[in-house]
Amino acid sequence: MSEGTRGLLLSGVGGQGVILASMIVADALLNAGFDVKQSEVHGMAQRGGSVFSHIRWGEDVDSPLVPKGSAEVLAAFEWAEAIRWVEYVREGGAVVADIRTIVPPGACNDKRAWTERYPGIDAELFNDRQLKTRLVDAAATATELGNVRAANSVILGSVAAFLDVEQDHWEAAIERLVPRGTVEINLAAFREGREVAMARVPRPPIAPEGFSGPHQIDINHVWCKGCDICSRVCPEYCLAVDVDGRLNIINPEACTGCRLCELLCPDFAIEIHAPQTPAAMADANPAGGTT
Repeated sequence: MSEGTRGLLLSGVGGQGVILASMIVADALLNAGFDVKQSEVHGMAQRGGSVFSHIRWGEDVDSPLVPKGSAEVLAAFEWAEAIRWVEYVREGGAVVADIRTIVPPGACNDKRAWTERYPGIDAELFNDRQLKTRLVDAAATATELGNVRAANSVILGSVAAFLDVEQDHWEAAIERLVPRGTVEINLAAFREGREVAMARVPRPPIAPEGFSGPHQIDINHVWCKGCDICSRVCPEYCLAVDVDGRLNIINPEACTGCRLCELLCPDFAIEIHAPQTPAAMADANPAGGTT
């Protein structure tokens, strides 16, 4: 490894936008004047598989691959992916992890095993490595700002807090690479994520809820185009597209919270929420069912 060369690893699940996030990181580093090399693996990760990207930067970088135990920061867009890749982080490095948990599509037919084996979210898990850990509820933060699809920018903001790169370079990269019409929300999400990391007061971690139910299904009909992917993959047949192309919830009580519909939706039009008490559900949805 060339002297002065540093590395960063981004990991997540197909459909989370890991590759776009890695492009933004690389562009920010280029803006800062570094030589940058980037590599990613995503060919078999369409909507559900593991996706990761290596980035290395310095004065003269000879390879994009980050050796184990050398990364300055691991940016994990899903909790299990943080555990999968933490061995790549150097002693004293940082882990920025979204507390979101995503069920692999192949595990939906083995729900009991999945809930028993999924690693619990624990901010102290990496203490023996002297790693600086930030757990971030990126989806909740982005939703509060007005668009859950900006969750990746929340993670990037937290990552930026651990790298010696001026904020102007990050924001220039975001402005250049995010989809048209989403610049302002992504900039706001980035700034919020940076504040969360620098404050050292991460949001309280949320333990996996398992498959108890019923879960609440929220559909954003403005974004939904009725492609029917979600209803076809739902193991419990909770969803259906009618003859007019509108997605409907036909069996809400059966939703186990596997989030397969949420994960595979190409338009981010579905959100699954953990079970609520009957009183809370009635207050939130007096009409009886979210459509």
